[in-house]
Amino acid sequence: MKKLLNQLFEGNKLSRDDIKGLSRELFDPSTSESEIASVLTALRVRGETPEEITGIVEVLREKAMPIEKNIPHITDNCGTGGDGSHSFNISTTSAFVLAGAGARVAKHGNRSVSSKTGSADVLEELGVALDFSGNEVEELLETNGIAFLFAPHVHHQLKPIMKVRNALGVPTIFNLIGPLTNPVTLETQFLGVYQRDMLMKMATVLHKLGRKRAIVVNGAGYMDEASLAGENHLVLLEDGELIPFTLKPEDVDLPTYSNEQIVGGDAKENARILESVLNGEPSAYLDTVLLNAGLGLFASGLADNAKDGIDKARQSIESGAAKEKLNYLVRYSQTRKQAMSS
Repeated sequence: MKKLLNQLFEGNKLSRDDIKGLSRELFDPSTSESEIASVLTALRVRGETPEEITGIVEVLREKAMPIEKNIPHITDNCGTGGDGSHSFNISTTSAFVLAGAGARVAKHGNRSVSSKTGSADVLEELGVALDFSGNEVEELLETNGIAFLFAPHVHHQLKPIMKVRNALGVPTIFNLIGPLTNPVTLETQFLGVYQRDMLMKMATVLHKLGRKRAIVVNGAGYMDEASLAGENHLVLLEDGELIPFTLKPEDVDLPTYSNEQIVGGDAKENARILESVLNGEPSAYLDTVLLNAGLGLFASGLADNAKDGIDKARQSIESGAAKEKLNYLVRYSQTRKQAMSS
Protein backbone atom coordinates (compact mmCIF):
# COMPACT_ATOMS: atom_id res chain seq x y z
CA MET A 1 0.00 0.00 0.00
CA LYS A 2 2.77 2.47 0.90
CA LYS A 3 4.34 2.22 -2.54
CA LEU A 4 1.07 2.93 -4.35
CA LEU A 5 0.12 5.62 -1.85
CA ASN A 6 3.42 7.40 -2.52
CA GLN A 7 2.67 7.28 -6.24
CA LEU A 8 -0.67 8.97 -5.59
CA PHE A 9 0.90 11.69 -3.45
CA GLU A 10 3.46 12.29 -6.21
CA GLY A 11 0.58 12.92 -8.61
CA ASN A 12 1.01 9.73 -10.61
CA LYS A 13 -1.94 7.89 -12.15
CA LEU A 14 -2.48 4.26 -11.16
CA SER A 15 -3.28 1.50 -13.63
CA ARG A 16 -6.53 -0.41 -13.24
CA ASP A 17 -4.62 -3.41 -11.81
CA ASP A 18 -2.75 -1.22 -9.33
CA ILE A 19 -5.90 0.56 -8.10
CA LYS A 20 -7.66 -2.80 -7.79
CA GLY A 21 -4.82 -4.11 -5.63
CA LEU A 22 -4.92 -0.94 -3.54
CA SER A 23 -8.70 -1.18 -3.20
CA ARG A 24 -8.55 -4.75 -1.94
CA GLU A 25 -6.15 -3.55 0.75
CA LEU A 26 -8.53 -0.69 1.59
CA PHE A 27 -11.28 -3.20 2.38
CA ASP A 28 -8.97 -5.48 4.40
CA PRO A 29 -9.95 -5.39 8.11
CA SER A 30 -6.30 -4.89 9.06
CA THR A 31 -6.09 -1.57 7.19
CA SER A 32 -6.11 1.39 9.56
CA GLU A 33 -8.48 4.34 9.32
CA SER A 34 -5.52 6.67 8.75
CA GLU A 35 -4.42 4.60 5.75
CA ILE A 36 -7.95 4.68 4.33
CA ALA A 37 -8.09 8.46 4.85
CA SER A 38 -4.71 8.90 3.13
CA VAL A 39 -5.82 7.02 0.01
CA LEU A 40 -9.15 8.87 -0.24
CA THR A 41 -7.45 12.23 0.28
CA ALA A 42 -4.69 11.56 -2.24
CA LEU A 43 -7.20 10.56 -4.92
CA ARG A 44 -9.37 13.58 -4.19
CA VAL A 45 -6.50 16.09 -4.31
CA ARG A 46 -5.12 14.78 -7.60
CA GLY A 47 -8.47 13.94 -9.19
CA GLU A 48 -9.65 10.43 -9.97
CA THR A 49 -9.08 9.04 -13.46
CA PRO A 50 -11.61 6.85 -15.31
CA GLU A 51 -9.24 3.87 -14.90
CA GLU A 52 -9.04 4.41 -11.14
CA ILE A 53 -12.80 4.83 -10.74
CA THR A 54 -13.38 1.69 -12.81
CA GLY A 55 -10.89 -0.36 -10.79
CA ILE A 56 -12.39 0.60 -7.44
CA VAL A 57 -15.91 -0.14 -8.71
CA GLU A 58 -14.84 -3.56 -9.97
CA VAL A 59 -13.45 -4.47 -6.55
CA LEU A 60 -16.59 -3.23 -4.78
CA ARG A 61 -18.75 -5.37 -7.07
CA GLU A 62 -16.51 -8.38 -6.43
CA LYS A 63 -17.17 -8.04 -2.71
CA ALA A 64 -20.88 -7.20 -2.91
CA MET A 65 -23.82 -9.51 -2.20
CA PRO A 66 -23.71 -12.01 -5.08
CA ILE A 67 -26.35 -12.00 -7.79
CA GLU A 68 -25.77 -15.36 -9.45
CA LYS A 69 -28.28 -15.42 -12.29
CA ASN A 70 -27.37 -13.64 -15.52
CA ILE A 71 -30.64 -11.83 -16.29
CA PRO A 72 -30.51 -9.90 -19.59
CA HIS A 73 -31.43 -6.29 -20.33
CA ILE A 74 -31.14 -4.85 -16.81
CA THR A 75 -30.91 -1.09 -16.28
CA ASP A 76 -30.59 1.32 -13.33
CA ASN A 77 -31.32 5.03 -12.97
CA CYS A 78 -29.58 5.87 -9.69
CA GLY A 79 -27.87 9.27 -9.36
CA THR A 80 -24.86 10.34 -7.33
CA GLY A 81 -26.76 12.75 -5.10
CA GLY A 82 -24.84 15.69 -3.74
CA ASP A 83 -26.62 18.44 -5.67
CA GLY A 84 -28.12 20.07 -2.57
CA SER A 85 -31.47 20.59 -4.32
CA HIS A 86 -33.56 18.73 -1.70
CA SER A 87 -35.77 17.50 -4.53
CA PHE A 88 -38.36 14.75 -4.12
CA ASN A 89 -37.34 11.19 -5.02
CA ILE A 90 -37.20 11.67 -8.78
CA SER A 91 -35.18 8.62 -9.80
CA THR A 92 -37.06 6.29 -7.42
CA THR A 93 -40.43 7.40 -8.78
CA SER A 94 -39.10 7.21 -12.34
CA ALA A 95 -37.88 3.64 -11.76
CA PHE A 96 -41.47 2.38 -11.43
CA VAL A 97 -42.42 4.27 -14.61
CA LEU A 98 -39.49 2.65 -16.42
CA ALA A 99 -40.57 -0.79 -15.22
CA GLY A 100 -44.18 -0.09 -16.21
CA ALA A 101 -42.95 0.74 -19.71
CA GLY A 102 -41.13 -2.57 -20.07
CA ALA A 103 -37.68 -1.88 -18.66
CA ARG A 104 -36.14 -4.28 -16.14
CA VAL A 105 -34.81 -2.09 -13.31
CA ALA A 106 -32.36 -3.06 -10.57
CA LYS A 107 -32.87 0.10 -8.48
CA HIS A 108 -29.79 0.69 -6.35
CA GLY A 109 -30.11 3.26 -3.57
CA ASN A 110 -29.49 4.44 -0.04
CA ARG A 111 -30.93 6.53 2.76
CA SER A 112 -30.77 10.30 2.64
CA VAL A 113 -27.34 11.79 2.02
CA SER A 114 -27.82 15.21 0.38
CA SER A 115 -31.59 15.18 -0.18
CA LYS A 116 -34.22 15.35 2.55
CA THR A 117 -35.26 11.76 1.92
CA GLY A 118 -33.30 8.99 0.18
CA SER A 119 -34.75 6.21 -1.96
CA ALA A 120 -34.57 3.74 0.92
CA ASP A 121 -36.41 6.13 3.25
CA VAL A 122 -39.35 6.66 0.92
CA LEU A 123 -39.63 3.00 -0.12
CA GLU A 124 -39.51 1.89 3.51
CA GLU A 125 -42.33 4.35 4.24
CA LEU A 126 -44.34 2.73 1.42
CA GLY A 127 -43.78 -0.75 2.84
CA VAL A 128 -40.94 -2.04 0.67
CA ALA A 129 -38.32 -4.27 2.35
CA LEU A 130 -34.69 -3.12 2.34
CA ASP A 131 -33.02 -6.49 2.88
CA PHE A 132 -33.88 -8.61 -0.15
CA SER A 133 -31.52 -11.53 -0.68
CA GLY A 134 -29.77 -12.14 -3.96
CA ASN A 135 -32.30 -14.84 -4.86
CA GLU A 136 -35.20 -12.51 -4.06
CA VAL A 137 -33.70 -9.75 -6.21
CA GLU A 138 -33.45 -12.21 -9.10
CA GLU A 139 -37.04 -13.36 -8.58
CA LEU A 140 -38.37 -9.80 -8.48
CA LEU A 141 -36.48 -8.79 -11.61
CA GLU A 142 -37.96 -11.74 -13.47
CA THR A 143 -41.54 -11.48 -12.15
CA ASN A 144 -42.00 -7.76 -11.50
CA GLY A 145 -39.36 -6.11 -13.65
CA ILE A 146 -38.09 -4.04 -10.72
CA ALA A 147 -36.25 -4.79 -7.48
CA PHE A 148 -34.65 -2.53 -4.87
CA LEU A 149 -31.08 -3.03 -3.68
CA PHE A 150 -30.28 -1.14 -0.47
CA ALA A 151 -26.61 -0.15 -0.73
CA PRO A 152 -25.56 -0.86 2.90
CA HIS A 153 -27.22 -4.28 2.71
CA VAL A 154 -25.43 -5.34 -0.47
CA HIS A 155 -22.07 -3.68 0.36
CA HIS A 156 -21.15 -4.82 3.88
CA GLN A 157 -17.45 -4.13 3.27
CA LEU A 158 -18.08 -0.38 3.06
CA LYS A 159 -18.74 0.24 6.76
CA PRO A 160 -15.12 1.18 7.67
CA ILE A 161 -14.87 3.37 4.56
CA MET A 162 -18.10 5.20 5.41
CA LYS A 163 -16.83 5.89 8.91
CA VAL A 164 -13.69 7.53 7.50
CA ARG A 165 -15.71 9.43 4.87
CA ASN A 166 -17.91 10.91 7.58
CA ALA A 167 -14.87 11.87 9.66
CA LEU A 168 -13.14 13.57 6.71
CA GLY A 169 -16.23 15.66 5.98
CA VAL A 170 -15.19 16.37 2.38
CA PRO A 171 -16.26 14.77 -0.91
CA THR A 172 -14.29 11.67 -1.91
CA ILE A 173 -14.39 9.18 -4.76
CA PHE A 174 -17.21 7.41 -2.90
CA ASN A 175 -19.49 10.40 -3.54
CA LEU A 176 -19.29 9.53 -7.22
CA ILE A 177 -19.24 5.77 -7.46
CA GLY A 178 -22.38 4.73 -5.57
CA PRO A 179 -24.51 4.40 -8.72
CA LEU A 180 -21.73 2.40 -10.42
CA THR A 181 -21.51 -0.33 -7.78
CA ASN A 182 -24.82 -2.12 -8.40
CA PRO A 183 -24.06 -5.85 -7.91
CA VAL A 184 -26.50 -6.73 -10.72
CA THR A 185 -24.85 -6.83 -14.15
CA LEU A 186 -26.31 -3.86 -16.00
CA GLU A 187 -26.60 -3.66 -19.77
CA THR A 188 -27.73 -0.03 -19.81
CA GLN A 189 -27.86 2.89 -17.36
CA PHE A 190 -29.24 6.39 -16.86
CA LEU A 191 -26.87 8.15 -14.47
CA GLY A 192 -27.23 11.59 -12.92
CA VAL A 193 -24.15 13.48 -11.64
CA TYR A 194 -24.02 16.76 -9.73
CA GLN A 195 -20.69 17.85 -11.27
CA ARG A 196 -21.02 18.95 -14.88
CA ASP A 197 -17.30 18.53 -15.52
CA MET A 198 -17.64 14.83 -14.68
CA LEU A 199 -20.06 14.01 -17.51
CA MET A 200 -17.51 12.68 -20.02
CA LYS A 201 -15.43 11.01 -17.33
CA MET A 202 -18.42 9.10 -15.93
CA ALA A 203 -19.60 8.13 -19.41
CA THR A 204 -16.10 6.79 -20.07
CA VAL A 205 -16.28 4.74 -16.86
CA LEU A 206 -19.65 3.29 -17.89
CA HIS A 207 -18.08 2.21 -21.17
CA LYS A 208 -15.16 0.58 -19.34
CA LEU A 209 -17.64 -1.21 -17.07
CA GLY A 210 -19.27 -2.78 -20.11
CA ARG A 211 -22.47 -0.79 -20.51
CA LYS A 212 -23.79 -1.26 -24.03
CA ARG A 213 -25.70 1.99 -23.87
CA ALA A 214 -26.08 4.77 -21.30
CA ILE A 215 -26.88 8.42 -20.72
CA VAL A 216 -25.17 10.61 -18.12
CA VAL A 217 -26.96 13.84 -17.18
CA ASN A 218 -26.27 17.00 -15.24
CA GLY A 219 -29.49 18.96 -15.04
CA ALA A 220 -30.33 22.64 -15.11
CA GLY A 221 -29.21 24.16 -11.82
CA TYR A 222 -26.53 21.44 -11.56
CA MET A 223 -28.98 18.79 -10.40
CA ASP A 224 -28.07 15.10 -10.56
CA GLU A 225 -31.37 14.58 -12.41
CA ALA A 226 -32.80 16.01 -15.60
CA SER A 227 -34.59 19.26 -14.73
CA LEU A 228 -37.35 21.32 -16.32
CA ALA A 229 -35.74 24.55 -15.07
CA GLY A 230 -33.68 25.07 -18.23
CA GLU A 231 -30.87 23.50 -20.21
CA ASN A 232 -29.70 19.98 -19.30
CA HIS A 233 -26.26 18.72 -20.29
CA LEU A 234 -25.99 15.04 -21.26
CA VAL A 235 -23.66 12.47 -22.79
CA LEU A 236 -24.99 9.47 -24.71
CA LEU A 237 -22.86 6.32 -24.76
CA GLU A 238 -23.76 4.36 -27.87
CA ASP A 239 -21.67 1.68 -29.59
CA GLY A 240 -18.61 2.84 -27.65
CA GLU A 241 -19.00 6.44 -28.83
CA LEU A 242 -19.58 9.34 -26.41
CA ILE A 243 -22.01 11.90 -27.81
CA PRO A 244 -22.62 15.13 -25.83
CA PHE A 245 -25.93 16.93 -26.26
CA THR A 246 -28.22 19.39 -24.49
CA LEU A 247 -31.95 19.26 -23.84
CA LYS A 248 -34.42 21.95 -22.81
CA PRO A 249 -38.08 21.53 -21.76
CA GLU A 250 -39.37 23.04 -25.01
CA ASP A 251 -37.38 20.45 -27.00
CA VAL A 252 -39.72 17.73 -25.69
CA ASP A 253 -42.93 19.75 -25.34
CA LEU A 254 -42.83 19.95 -21.55
CA PRO A 255 -43.40 23.10 -19.45
CA THR A 256 -40.69 24.93 -17.54
CA TYR A 257 -40.62 24.80 -13.73
CA SER A 258 -38.09 26.15 -11.26
CA ASN A 259 -36.19 23.60 -9.21
CA GLU A 260 -37.85 25.07 -6.12
CA GLN A 261 -41.16 23.66 -7.40
CA ILE A 262 -39.91 20.07 -7.07
CA VAL A 263 -38.52 20.27 -3.55
CA GLY A 264 -39.58 17.30 -1.42
CA GLY A 265 -40.06 16.75 2.28
CA ASP A 266 -39.74 13.93 4.80
CA ALA A 267 -40.34 10.28 3.93
CA LYS A 268 -44.09 10.56 4.46
CA GLU A 269 -44.40 13.63 2.23
CA ASN A 270 -42.21 12.13 -0.48
CA ALA A 271 -44.20 8.90 -0.40
CA ARG A 272 -47.33 10.99 -1.01
CA ILE A 273 -45.63 12.77 -3.92
CA LEU A 274 -44.47 9.46 -5.42
CA GLU A 275 -47.96 8.01 -5.27
CA SER A 276 -49.50 11.18 -6.71
CA VAL A 277 -47.19 10.91 -9.72
CA LEU A 278 -47.96 7.22 -10.26
CA ASN A 279 -51.64 8.12 -10.02
CA GLY A 280 -51.10 10.62 -12.84
CA GLU A 281 -51.99 13.77 -10.89
CA PRO A 282 -50.83 16.84 -12.92
CA SER A 283 -47.93 18.69 -11.28
CA ALA A 284 -44.32 19.76 -11.65
CA TYR A 285 -43.47 16.45 -9.99
CA LEU A 286 -45.27 14.45 -12.69
CA ASP A 287 -43.68 16.34 -15.58
CA THR A 288 -40.21 16.01 -14.03
CA VAL A 289 -40.68 12.25 -13.73
CA LEU A 290 -41.90 12.07 -17.34
CA LEU A 291 -38.68 13.79 -18.45
CA ASN A 292 -36.41 11.54 -16.41
CA ALA A 293 -38.27 8.32 -17.17
CA GLY A 294 -38.34 9.28 -20.85
CA LEU A 295 -34.58 9.74 -20.87
CA GLY A 296 -34.20 6.49 -18.95
CA LEU A 297 -36.16 4.64 -21.64
CA PHE A 298 -34.02 6.30 -24.32
CA ALA A 299 -30.89 5.24 -22.42
CA SER A 300 -32.14 1.66 -22.16
CA GLY A 301 -32.90 1.44 -25.87
CA LEU A 302 -36.66 1.16 -25.37
CA ALA A 303 -37.32 4.55 -26.97
CA ASP A 304 -36.02 6.06 -30.19
CA ASN A 305 -35.38 9.45 -28.60
CA ALA A 306 -36.26 11.50 -25.50
CA LYS A 307 -39.67 12.57 -26.84
CA ASP A 308 -40.60 8.97 -27.68
CA GLY A 309 -39.47 7.96 -24.19
CA ILE A 310 -41.67 10.63 -22.59
CA ASP A 311 -44.69 9.37 -24.56
CA LYS A 312 -44.00 5.81 -23.38
CA ALA A 313 -43.50 7.02 -19.79
CA ARG A 314 -46.84 8.82 -19.90
CA GLN A 315 -48.54 5.63 -21.11
CA SER A 316 -46.86 3.65 -18.31
CA ILE A 317 -48.51 5.97 -15.77
CA GLU A 318 -51.89 6.40 -17.47
CA SER A 319 -52.32 2.65 -17.95
CA GLY A 320 -51.67 1.98 -14.25
CA ALA A 321 -48.68 -0.23 -15.12
CA ALA A 322 -46.20 1.91 -13.15
CA LYS A 323 -48.39 1.92 -10.02
CA GLU A 324 -48.83 -1.88 -10.24
CA LYS A 325 -45.02 -2.31 -10.19
CA LEU A 326 -44.95 -0.51 -6.83
CA ASN A 327 -47.98 -2.42 -5.53
CA TYR A 328 -46.37 -5.74 -6.44
CA LEU A 329 -43.16 -4.82 -4.61
CA VAL A 330 -45.13 -3.81 -1.51
CA ARG A 331 -47.23 -7.01 -1.58
CA TYR A 332 -44.10 -9.12 -2.02
CA SER A 333 -42.46 -7.37 0.94
CA GLN A 334 -45.53 -7.87 3.17
CA THR A 335 -45.91 -11.55 2.27
CA ARG A 336 -42.22 -12.08 2.95
CA LYS A 337 -42.45 -10.32 6.32
CA GLN A 338 -45.42 -12.45 7.36
CA ALA A 339 -43.62 -15.65 6.33
CA MET A 340 -40.49 -14.68 8.29
CA SER A 341 -42.48 -13.86 11.45
CA SER A 342 -44.56 -17.05 11.45
